[in-house]
Amino acid sequence: MKNFTITEEYNFDHLTEINNNHKDYIAWPIVYLLKNKHNKSAYVGETTDVITRINTHLKSEEKKQLTSINLILSDLFHKSATLDLEANLIKYISADGEYVLQNGNLGISNHQYHEKKVYWELFKDIWDELRQLGITRHSLDYLNNSDLFKYSPYKSLSKEQIKSLKLIFNCLLDEQAKVSLIHGGAGTGKSILAIFLFKLLKTNLKDFNYADFDEEDEELFSLLKEVKDKFADLNMALVIPMASFRKTISNVFKNVNGLSAKMVIGPSELAKNKYDLIIVDEGHRLRRRVNLGSYFGTFDSNSEKLGLNKFTSSELDWVIMQSSKSIIFYDQYQSIKPSDTLKESFKKLESEFYTRVEKLKTQLRVRGGNKYVELIHTLFDEPSKLPLEHYKTDDYEFYLFNDLTEMVDRIKKKNGIHSLSRIVAGYAWEWISSKNPEAYDIIIGENKLRWNSISVDWINSPNSINEVGCIHTTQGYDLNYAGIIIGPELDYDFELGKFTVDKQKYKDKNGKNSIQNESELLDFIISIYKTILLRGIEGTYMYVCNDNLRHFFSQFIQPFNPTLKENLLQFMDIPTENSIPFYDLNIAAGLFSELQELENVKFIELSEVVDKEDYFACTVVGESMNKIIPNGSICLFKKYTGGSRTGLITLVESRNITDTEFGCNYTIKEYSSKKTTDEEGWHHEEIILLPRSNNSNFKPIILRDEETVDFNVLGIFIRVLR
Repeated sequence: MKNFTITEEYNFDHLTEINNNHKDYIAWPIVYLLKNKHNKSAYVGETTDVITRINTHLKSEEKKQLTSINLILSDLFHKSATLDLEANLIKYISADGEYVLQNGNLGISNHQYHEKKVYWELFKDIWDELRQLGITRHSLDYLNNSDLFKYSPYKSLSKEQIKSLKLIFNCLLDEQAKVSLIHGGAGTGKSILAIFLFKLLKTNLKDFNYADFDEEDEELFSLLKEVKDKFADLNMALVIPMASFRKTISNVFKNVNGLSAKMVIGPSELAKNKYDLIIVDEGHRLRRRVNLGSYFGTFDSNSEKLGLNKFTSSELDWVIMQSSKSIIFYDQYQSIKPSDTLKESFKKLESEFYTRVEKLKTQLRVRGGNKYVELIHTLFDEPSKLPLEHYKTDDYEFYLFNDLTEMVDRIKKKNGIHSLSRIVAGYAWEWISSKNPEAYDIIIGENKLRWNSISVDWINSPNSINEVGCIHTTQGYDLNYAGIIIGPELDYDFELGKFTVDKQKYKDKNGKNSIQNESELLDFIISIYKTILLRGIEGTYMYVCNDNLRHFFSQFIQPFNPTLKENLLQFMDIPTENSIPFYDLNIAAGLFSELQELENVKFIELSEVVDKEDYFACTVVGESMNKIIPNGSICLFKKYTGGSRTGLITLVESRNITDTEFGCNYTIKEYSSKKTTDEEGWHHEEIILLPRSNNSNFKPIILRDEETVDFNVLGIFIRVLR
């Protein structure tokens, strides 16, 4: 049953009409959306006094440009719920891109309150209706994987990120600090902080709704006020050295009120202007005059224009010369090109009296946390310090594969479920397919693979799941799962107890032409692998070409064994505290509720899930979902208790379903639907159940009108158990 209302669209200044039609909610917590359909601008707000709040907005020159308002009403709302709903709408509408938000609210707080999960389910239903109304376009699942969402300055900051923000505030307020060098490893949130800070400095404090912040954090507000008083109207630039990532962040800025894509620049543009403040993301990728190809001319002319020696200077010098103040985010371990500014140059900068040095410590990207990051660094730098045992954690998948085909298949399955899962390799193969698209670049056993077909924003390109990325197309990006191929250029010598490199097998010409000795090349290649091994949020898989190196890693990394879970899956007749029920849908003649009551239900011992009563398992037969679920797999499902299921794989039942594989009233498909609204509220006009099969003969199951009435979603697919 629908438990909220999105009102009709009112003219912004028709207060009498709003007052007459919604008297019960005039002094009730609500959320509202102001918008202008013509220039696609909008503002999201929440209030307990809607008439007074609208009157206040009508006095604002900026808000007066908005022409209409929708109210979101519910008897279930309370203040915490509407604050949370407002924050979610701000960050998702900003990422959706249909409207550019006027909101100054940065969503710093992450509201915690009773039944927050319940209101998240309500938010998902509200979002679906906003899509029906054309106010938003994309699904929440899509947005969660989008760069516009990941790098949105409207996203809530964690407690650790707020600590880092305060640290940077103090850097800005430090009169002695012309340069603030912020050290941060991969996944410590450098890019998010750089973007968030930029938005903060370009937002007028009068637009802030302080109730949406952590009201007890007096230090934050005090620092914020000082920073805003001191830096009222800055000429600023965000410098991003990597062209692909620069394009991504430019798109983010284009969709944020107060920012523009022109504020995101490459280092080559620094010679044109001086700035009050320059923020540099990925400072380790600022270049020097080595292996620059066609960029040599621009580098030389910029150095000459700035009065610098082109042979000894770097883009780092340009940043310092062209800014009154600069904040440079830097990670020495992610310097992966000979053209990158030398570590010695950053060391020299650290020693200058005008430089303030700070460090971001907490790992925010990889679910394995600091433990996994430390493992990767120790594995390559000081392996003798590691105990001879396999890294294991419940939070992160880290496996060593002996079969490349198996790793590629697993990445594709993960991509089908979670998206943003890719194969990445070291640069140990020529890029033949750049000139001959039909040719294969990477041939390992029976596996024939091609390098990335495009260089800019490859990760988000349509065919990237069927290609292999390199360091240059993945640095700066997040993946959900990363499958890493360590090429034949890197090996391990057990007699000498150290890594070795075969220079002839390393194919990045620009990467090795300027490197004089093998030791330097080895450090360079190891830095690349350490960087790409920190891309995966949920998990990282590794395939190693050389036998010795694979054997060395096998001492520390758990081997992937597809049969391990099958052998460990225990079926029982009597439930235990660690078991979940297993239902055989093949014997189901009636409803699922009847099947649950059968006496011969089996149970599976499964220690990995916490709330056992929320889960069950069953066998999935047939080939209609074989891209994700192989025929005959035993799968884990979570009982469906409400909320949006669009884009999710669901187990459903209905008298109107005749699945050719199940032969009964059940099916497992990806859920989609079309909804319509009438005087009785919303209802399903059409439910579409989509196959995900390598066989194109499988067609969607479509239920319309009365066919949707007895339709039930029983469970949401979690993963294949066996």
